[in-house]
Amino acid sequence: MTLAAATNEHLANISNVLVYSAMAVYTLAFFAYIAEWLFGSRSKVARTAAALTAEPKAATAPAVTVKTAGGTAVLERPKVTVRSAAGSRDVPDGPGAHGGDAQGDLYGRIAISLTVLAFLVEIAGVLTRALSVQRAPWGNMYEFNITFSTVAVGVYLGLLALKKNVRWLGLFLITTVLLDLGLAVTVLYTASDQLVPALHSYWLYIHVSTAIFCGATFYVGAVATIMYLFKDSYESKLATGGKPGTFARSVLERMPSSASLDKFSYRINAAVFPLWTFTIIAGAIWAGDAWGRYWGWDPKETWSFITWVAYACYLHARATAGWKGRKAAYLALLAFACWLFNYYGVNLFVTGKHSYAGV
Repeated sequence: MTLAAATNEHLANISNVLVYSAMAVYTLAFFAYIAEWLFGSRSKVARTAAALTAEPKAATAPAVTVKTAGGTAVLERPKVTVRSAAGSRDVPDGPGAHGGDAQGDLYGRIAISLTVLAFLVEIAGVLTRALSVQRAPWGNMYEFNITFSTVAVGVYLGLLALKKNVRWLGLFLITTVLLDLGLAVTVLYTASDQLVPALHSYWLYIHVSTAIFCGATFYVGAVATIMYLFKDSYESKLATGGKPGTFARSVLERMPSSASLDKFSYRINAAVFPLWTFTIIAGAIWAGDAWGRYWGWDPKETWSFITWVAYACYLHARATAGWKGRKAAYLALLAFACWLFNYYGVNLFVTGKHSYAGV
């Protein structure tokens, strides 16, 4: 074995250790998120006691004071609510996963810190994998998976850095990231190797990197859409006089309102859709360079187009008054299911020109 080959193998082993280390830290973050939800919820007795000992509204300083001719008028600060459609119910956002509790908030901050640490360790694992193969680290499904999960967590942390109220997303995100990495290191693992000549192109960096980013962002939007469906059902049950169970109240009362979740998922999907369009165009240009034709209805190309059509239909439906809410949400989940099948289903079960990378 040459020195270069031995060095590359050593770097690949380091990458594997870093990925497993990231999984260990993500596991700790998972338990911290669980603690945030558990210790952030307060019992009925504690909530009642807090309500009885709270300062009366009249004792607090006025929110807004307006001077008028000959006197002073005191205006109450309006309650901030959101609307999903004209005439729909107005529901304020919940206090978050911590439930407004200091102990829950502490565990939430610990969870975020562990998520950042795991994210940095996983980035190091992806970069080390790239050094071991001396190319972009997304030449097969294993490399795609570890990069995909890294980018998904990066999108989540980026939204937090922008002061967006998305900490409630942490538990659901980290749970599926652990599942994704577990699948990557067991079923999809592929030893470091070089690519076939058709993939040696700068379009590998452009086309696949944008596909990874789009998938990770679509995933974040899909999680928000699922939570919207749960919260919308919860609000509908309350509006009709129903009494949800204790667990449902403990979780869903702390989530953003259904209108906020609907708006968040729509904005996420709408923001990344143009980039998905560019991904398909970039893939077509690369296909022209590699295979001498821009489009051939290969299974991967076909399902990429189907995914594009599904998200286009969702965005059109979401912008149409009659398709707001649950109908559009189901369409968004169908579009994300198309993306998942385009990645896992086509790669594992369908043979085509995109099958050369193996698993």
